[in-house]
Amino acid sequence: MTVVEAIAVVLRSDQFVSHTTAARLWGAPLPARLDDELVHVTAIGTAPIMRRPQVIPHRLRIEGFRPELVRGIPVSPPARAWFESASLLTVVELVVLGDHLVGPSGLATIDGLAAAIVAGSRSARRARAALDRVRTGVESPMETRLRLGVVDAGFPEPEVNVDVVDDCGSFLGRADLAWPTLRIALEYDGDHHRDRRTFQHDQRRSNGFAVNGWIVIHATSADTGRPAVLFERLRQAFVQRQVEGRARRAA
Repeated sequence: MTVVEAIAVVLRSDQFVSHTTAARLWGAPLPARLDDELVHVTAIGTAPIMRRPQVIPHRLRIEGFRPELVRGIPVSPPARAWFESASLLTVVELVVLGDHLVGPSGLATIDGLAAAIVAGSRSARRARAALDRVRTGVESPMETRLRLGVVDAGFPEPEVNVDVVDDCGSFLGRADLAWPTLRIALEYDGDHHRDRRTFQHDQRRSNGFAVNGWIVIHATSADTGRPAVLFERLRQAFVQRQVEGRARRAA
């Protein structure tokens, strides 16, 4: 039995698991530094605060609040867990969490995240800053971090998980991040891309992109920590498209 499950056994009906603990139970990605954190438990209204060594207690001053259940454990709903986590996460980490919740998991919507923000609270400003950068369709935390890094480096914001087709409309593949009008794609190659079949599939896709006029730039986990070379390659791709555009207009 995990610590969360042990705490759940002694929860009162007016207490529930909250904050990043709830987010983790929803299957959301969280930074490794929180792997060993204590269990967040919130008491509703005037309910007694839980006082245990493994617990970080909170209070929600809303009578009648109803948590949701994950594996039989009462927890904060996804959107509320996102807002509660704003006091514990950086803006980037909060965007990663938000992207996951409004992405393929379908656990929340951007409007739902916005509605969960408590105006005037200490975390409201950070939550709003993160919400402005949350996007639907993101399929991995590294895609989020790469997208934010690219925008912060001064590039136009790319579209997320773009279906690429050739001039006849045949599907070539899906680009993690892309600027379709420029035919520039930025792909994040995680460790699973080292698998032989995945590698072969990636090569066929990249070949299809290339012969149809796309510039494909690949990023790895090493680039997220030291992105200068990656950003230079991306800058060169934008310059190449600008030169080609001027040449077409002059022809």
